[in-house]
Amino acid sequence: MRGVRKKKINSPLVLRGARRSEAQRVPRAEALGEGARLTNERRSPNRVYRLGRDAHLEAPIVVRLVSEGGGIFLTASWHPAPQIEEKSSKKGWVFRRKREETDSKDQSKEVEAAKFFTEKKMATLVEPPNGVKPLGKHYYSMWQTLFEIDTKYVPIKPIGRGAYGIVCSSINRETNEKVAIKKIHNVFENRVDALRTLRELKLLRHIRHENVIALKDVMMPTHRTSFNDVYLVYELMDTDLHQIIKSPQPLSNDHCKYFIFQLLRGLKYLHSANILHRDLKPGNLLVNANCDLKICDFGLARTSRGNEQFMTEYVVTRWYRAPELLLCCDNYGTSIDVWSVGCIFAEILGRKPIFPGTECLNQLKLIINVLGSQQEADLAFIDNPKARRYIKSLPYSRGTHFSHLYPQADPLAIDLLQRMLVFDPTKRITVTEALLHPYMSGLYDPRSNPPAQVPINLDIDENMGEHMIREMVWIEMLHYHPEIASANV
Repeated sequence: MRGVRKKKINSPLVLRGARRSEAQRVPRAEALGEGARLTNERRSPNRVYRLGRDAHLEAPIVVRLVSEGGGIFLTASWHPAPQIEEKSSKKGWVFRRKREETDSKDQSKEVEAAKFFTEKKMATLVEPPNGVKPLGKHYYSMWQTLFEIDTKYVPIKPIGRGAYGIVCSSINRETNEKVAIKKIHNVFENRVDALRTLRELKLLRHIRHENVIALKDVMMPTHRTSFNDVYLVYELMDTDLHQIIKSPQPLSNDHCKYFIFQLLRGLKYLHSANILHRDLKPGNLLVNANCDLKICDFGLARTSRGNEQFMTEYVVTRWYRAPELLLCCDNYGTSIDVWSVGCIFAEILGRKPIFPGTECLNQLKLIINVLGSQQEADLAFIDNPKARRYIKSLPYSRGTHFSHLYPQADPLAIDLLQRMLVFDPTKRITVTEALLHPYMSGLYDPRSNPPAQVPINLDIDENMGEHMIREMVWIEMLHYHPEIASANV
């Protein structure tokens, strides 16, 4: 990583139960189903495969992506039980298969295997819905969702689903690069979602940083004035920090330190560009097995110019929301992201959320129970009289020291955590100060971490209509397709 004094992580992540995209780990010609993995014995004549317990088949199968006649097809091979040595394991079943031809009587099993993987696990090549195939596009079905994507991308399998839509892993046939394709379905149906998409497009076009996810492509739709779906192509990562935290993967102090360092480093770059992320949480931090971390999901990001008044809209998932947001303060700044980093830091140390509130008032109670009741001077930032009265009305709490919550943690980690999770945002540590903290010793070099060259402007008219938002999204797409832009001119 350029500009980083890299401290060697002696124990890379073993992402059992935490990996988003198993398909990355198999040879390019073979793609196993979700939950399957190829062991280190792949060079042996007898290959060992692991199938998850959700597989209802009697024996292991191999699914291959085969390129033929310009199309991509799925084939499946079933290997009958008499040729298999079977072992029980905690995570599933381990099968050892011999390289022998399947008998003709077992062809029905191959059909069943192909049906199982094409319907449940893999991307399936399908015909266009109206029978007309646009130039340069082909169609795949994943999780009962239709993907209309550029022919240079070959989807492998779906790897994630959310309110935004579905993400699948894919291969760029022109570069042999593995990527993630996110389909945002009916993006203009909801104006707020459409503005989030536009904001993320505008931001990621300018961002170039090792700890921020790279947007590599945005597919051009067939019709400029009537398209409804948007396909974003990102670099492919193994998993996210939420999956790591909830997995049995052991995390050392070096793991924790390196994750927080990279998060702070990416955040410092964003803040230098006047960008507040406003939705930092473990699920928005993508991770690779070599411990590289990248910040993603900028739909709620905004520009900051000091004490700026924002709309009172949804900001930050509740568990990671700073007190000034919970108390409906009109003015807030980069310190809200620092609070979120503190919550993530604590979650890595304890392997569970530190403030898992059920609603906003309960969230405040949990924070006070840990930090303790606040002095009058620490409430001066609250510009809402009703909110200030509520905080004063809470029962007195002495608080709990972080060293008692996380007795195994490095004392320097506890000290940094205390400085991040400060109730008064004016007294909270900044990102730059956190990077200079002794806990980060040996990792951060201020001379090798320059700020963003140009502050980014994310000002967007929140009252724009659907037609104008669609046109602005189209303009953002053209930045990734200069040949189309020049043709239009």
